Amino acid sequence: MKTAFLFSGQGSQSIGMGLDLYQNFSVARSVFQEVDEALKQNLSELMFRGDISELTQTQNAQPAIMAVGMAVVRVLEQELGIPLTDKATFMAGHSLGEYTALCAAGAVSLTDTARLLRARGNAMSKADTTGGMTAVLGLTKEQIETLVEQASTSTEQVVVANDNCVGQTIVSGHKNALNRVKELAENLGAKRVLPLAVSGAFHSPYMKPAELELEPVLNGISIQSIKIPVVANVTARPETTATEIKQNLLAQMTGTVRWTESAGYMVEQGVDTFIECANGKVMTGLMKRLAPNANLLSIGDSSGVEGILKVLA
Repeated sequence: MKTAFLFSGQGSQSIGMGLDLYQNFSVARSVFQEVDEALKQNLSELMFRGDISELTQTQNAQPAIMAVGMAVVRVLEQELGIPLTDKATFMAGHSLGEYTALCAAGAVSLTDTARLLRARGNAMSKADTTGGMTAVLGLTKEQIETLVEQASTSTEQVVVANDNCVGQTIVSGHKNALNRVKELAENLGAKRVLPLAVSGAFHSPYMKPAELELEPVLNGISIQSIKIPVVANVTARPETTATEIKQNLLAQMTGTVRWTESAGYMVEQGVDTFIECANGKVMTGLMKRLAPNANLLSIGDSSGVEGILKVLA
């Protein structure tokens, strides 16, 4: 059995996330407490019993989603009695999930990962206020590439932000260009064209100011080379060295999340089991289309622990 552990991106947040883990495992409590201390904020209280509009703010959602993923990792490690890396062939995460994967793989400490994601969220939320993101369902990769080219102008760009799976693509850019994407996509027969509730044009050239703001923060933390590779969003290939990790995290700010290719690479390398460590089952839903013959599991609370342990054993 070859196993990959997956971590979700923004959009998987919900009130109550992580509470069950907090109540049932002391090691999970330690994760949430460390994140709270790193951010000098009672983020866990916001996650457990707060207001969803406040939790959904980029600077809150990103470290919160990471905290749940790492709580799951620590619970599994405690119950197994060994590092999760001993059971992993790869780790991978979608957008901010790549940070969680790197933390789980030992590249970045939990405290530094929380601070990085707070800085990333702050930078992204203020980098662009004229853009947005739109999900386009039911078109081929080639059709999407054609329509973003047709919808873009020299001053109003739109690009592929997330290549999530066959028939599900997120485009990102100037609001006027997104309006043109909607019209073009509908003319091509798209099943649905859905604007996303985000504060900017993430994973597009409009995030260049955020990349520049994040760079000194990344330069100020310790990044370790890792033995278990993390499949990077921007290259869809493994990263293991500190230099690669830093370069890829910066490039990810303006680059495409190449999830279809990332999943395909792991399948090609013989991965037959994918375990999502996250609140919800977003990644599992994508993998059902990308790796239909694989064993797909998800865990976000105590109810899934026993089943996952049996598989890993």
